[in-house]
Amino acid sequence: MRIAEIAALVGVTSRAVRHYHHVGLLPEPARRPNGYRDYSVRDAVLLARIRRLTELGLSLDEARDVLADDAGRELAEVLSELDDDLARQEAKIRERRRRLAELMESPPTADGPLSPGLARFLHSLPAVDSPAAATDRTLLVLLDRYGEESGDGAIGGEGEGAGGFYDALHALATAPETLDLYRRLDELADAPPDDPRIAPLADDLSALATDEILAAIPDGDGPSLDGFGDALLAEYSPAQAEAVRLTMDALARRVRERAQERGRAS
Repeated sequence: MRIAEIAALVGVTSRAVRHYHHVGLLPEPARRPNGYRDYSVRDAVLLARIRRLTELGLSLDEARDVLADDAGRELAEVLSELDDDLARQEAKIRERRRRLAELMESPPTADGPLSPGLARFLHSLPAVDSPAAATDRTLLVLLDRYGEESGDGAIGGEGEGAGGFYDALHALATAPETLDLYRRLDELADAPPDDPRIAPLADDLSALATDEILAAIPDGDGPSLDGFGDALLAEYSPAQAEAVRLTMDALARRVRERAQERGRAS
């Protein structure tokens, strides 16, 4: 193969191939009598390995170390590994297309692309005139996107328990007592952080969380929600933030207790 052919085969540019030669990452192949480089299948495999390693974020020096460790391996073994890499990429592409199809079928929202579960949930909510409810909606969108980035399906609306979570959340969000709690939270907008109404409100807020909702909160084995918690509290006034913080603490205790119960049961 000539340089343009091996570059096209692997999916890089001829300039990249020449650069890899220049830095000593890809050995120069033998040349034909006419002076053109003559690349073999093994050269193509090595070039594909270089491309894969750099796509994973390795520097050229780091890729060189990995390739040095691969020296002496059988060609069939390296080809098998590359085939496995391609299979994983294909699976990721299929999953992305599946998610894209679901997003296109979801009801449109002003919040942009959301997981199908959250899009249906927000579309079904009645309109309420409550600043706290509007803040909750915004933060739920943030949590949904956090779940997509972290791979936590139950939060992002794609996991096995996502349907039950949003069903439970819908029942909670439309309950008359929830609307009353939003009113009480709104009333704390201008209150000091030691207002006596804060603790009773936090108790009532945490009491509303059902088992399905608690099951969607990581119990220490999953990703941390510290960043989300900080973002949540920053959206409220000091008194409101204190009520929400106490609620989050109470829910965290319940989640830990559930995890300890599961541990004892197993």
